[in-house]
Amino acid sequence: MKSNMIMTARTIIILAVCLFFTLPIKAQSKITRAELLTRVEYLQEYIDGDNIGANSGLKGKYIFFRIDGTLGKGLSYSYRQRINKPTSIQSLFDATDFLNLTYTRGPWSISAGKQIIATGGYEYDRAPFDLYYCSEYWYNLACFQLGVSGTYAFNEGNDLLTFQISDSPFRRGTLNPTNDDIYSYNLMWTGSHEWFKTTYSVNVMEYAPGKYINYLALGNRFEFGEFFFEFDFVNKGTNAKNFLLDDYCLIGDLWWTPIDALNVFIKVSYDRNKSVTEDLCVAAGTDVLRAGAGIEYFPFKDYRNLRFHLNCCYTNGESPAANSLRPDQTIVNAGLTWKLDFLKIR
Repeated sequence: MKSNMIMTARTIIILAVCLFFTLPIKAQSKITRAELLTRVEYLQEYIDGDNIGANSGLKGKYIFFRIDGTLGKGLSYSYRQRINKPTSIQSLFDATDFLNLTYTRGPWSISAGKQIIATGGYEYDRAPFDLYYCSEYWYNLACFQLGVSGTYAFNEGNDLLTFQISDSPFRRGTLNPTNDDIYSYNLMWTGSHEWFKTTYSVNVMEYAPGKYINYLALGNRFEFGEFFFEFDFVNKGTNAKNFLLDDYCLIGDLWWTPIDALNVFIKVSYDRNKSVTEDLCVAAGTDVLRAGAGIEYFPFKDYRNLRFHLNCCYTNGESPAANSLRPDQTIVNAGLTWKLDFLKIR
């Protein structure tokens, strides 16, 4: 009965979105962003002091193409393609991070297409080419999925409330090898209030047909002059008994900008899952801490499209073999990120 009600509600919402996009819209096409971004680096990885040759050396980390624009009054689109991500012949869409249409009218907006799952947290929210090392949770959440969402802006636009239905990030998971017909239901609040900013969410995600894991994600950002500090708490569970602090992730990072050309940061993450075997992001038995620091340097004044970075992190704790983070793991990397803005080419 519950599954039938959820399916009916989901169908009504999707049909309403389709009808919404058929409303007459005055054509007004314009490209507002067109850019190519890439990151390359030299990386060394060690476990128990031994160099891991397969993961070391010169690496082409990311190549992204992004284009945003408008198609008519209130109607906009956003598209980002990861050029160097593996795909299958059956689904070249795998390498598309997002491709969606959004219609905005007053404080309301509605969006459909491939989207970022509306989950809180600042590590999760940051673009991948701006992250140098991450939590175990971040590495394993397939955050780009097809879906529909509606957003309401209030408090003079400083607060946004978003409800989203999307494909589950756990499609084709180990507990669900064949059925793609599973979904995620997401409610997120983002706020911007002078020195304090938030990205909070509650999420109910199917990991197998009719079976759900629940998320509470609280992302907090504090800004004070040359400094800002971000702190994320992500708690997961399948029932009231194992929901609170049986399976969670903590992420904190502090950034300092002593001069415009330089950012200095430290970052710590802690993943722990005592017993929630249904968590397909962080395996049961995980108890792992990662800590590190780094710098970003922008060599040209008033030009942020070229960036050098240098950072190092160390990981230790209990980590099952399937995890990305390994005990006694050290990673050092140095490299550069650059962006070509096609709209500013003369």
